[in-house]
Amino acid sequence: MPQPVVEIEDLHVVLGRREILHGISCRLGVSGAGRAIGLLGPNGAGKSTLIRTLLGFHRPSRGMARVLGFDCHRQRRQVLERIGYMPETDSFVASMTGVEFLRVMGALSGLPGEIALEKAHETLFHVGLGEARYRTLGTYSLGMRQMARLAQAIVHGPELVILDEPTNGLDPSARRRMLDLIRQMKGEHGMSVIVCSHLLADVEQVCDEVVILKDGAVVHHADLEAERRANRRFVELEVEGDDSRLGEALEQRGAACVRESAGLWRIVLPADFDLRELWALAARQGLSVRRLTQRRDTLEEIFMKAMGLLRQTPGEAAAGEEVQVRGDL
Repeated sequence: MPQPVVEIEDLHVVLGRREILHGISCRLGVSGAGRAIGLLGPNGAGKSTLIRTLLGFHRPSRGMARVLGFDCHRQRRQVLERIGYMPETDSFVASMTGVEFLRVMGALSGLPGEIALEKAHETLFHVGLGEARYRTLGTYSLGMRQMARLAQAIVHGPELVILDEPTNGLDPSARRRMLDLIRQMKGEHGMSVIVCSHLLADVEQVCDEVVILKDGAVVHHADLEAERRANRRFVELEVEGDDSRLGEALEQRGAACVRESAGLWRIVLPADFDLRELWALAARQGLSVRRLTQRRDTLEEIFMKAMGLLRQTPGEAAAGEEVQVRGDL
């Protein structure tokens, strides 16, 4: 079986007298596959505590967490040698130049002095700070500081990079650049990436899977790549007439549906279902179509349902186990 990037089993973390993480269990990513994992949840959900536990700052009170096969508490040194971390806030000396900062961070990560300096120059050019590498960090704009934080996380070529709010405060151009860099990290360099963000659109663009936390527990784990391949289409249909046989006809054609009230249906169409078939099916049953709207599920809807803020859509009763595991409807 392929080794997961992150493996968590019955993880409990207590800070002070309060338990922050309550028995989290999940397997995220596949080592060496170059996948991006979105870590989502409202404020106070436990995202920062989970990240700090993976980095070895918090000791589990029960259970275990492994990164790339190494125990985050007992084998912390091996974990930190293979991981890069981009914090949400600035964490550098303002009087240092960009290249000095990256050289030091590379050396702290285990690179020999000359190689650390070479990688510092190379990485700053890679993130678009080549022209500013001799300027002090205190003169950098917000977007430049964000890129400097990314650069220090990847200067040593880690296997896993954890990015905490990587696009926070960036203008549209810098945001696109950051998302492109994340795609390159996983696609061209084979890095695994964990993206912790409140911006669901960014996560949806670059991530292959997401895990959603609420009140210190995992409430949803979705494979976005499988969602995209499935290409499900959601339809709301309003008809006039006797629709008592419509559900059976739809299910025979491979659709999942829920009759919300007389004449009002919520339907999930299979990928090969031509929308014109729906009109023809309604006509054969003597129904008049009053309204038909089509859409595709979004990460925002998945997140809202996981938070209990949005009612679930059709097919969940029919899909059963698949919905409980993947929540893809």
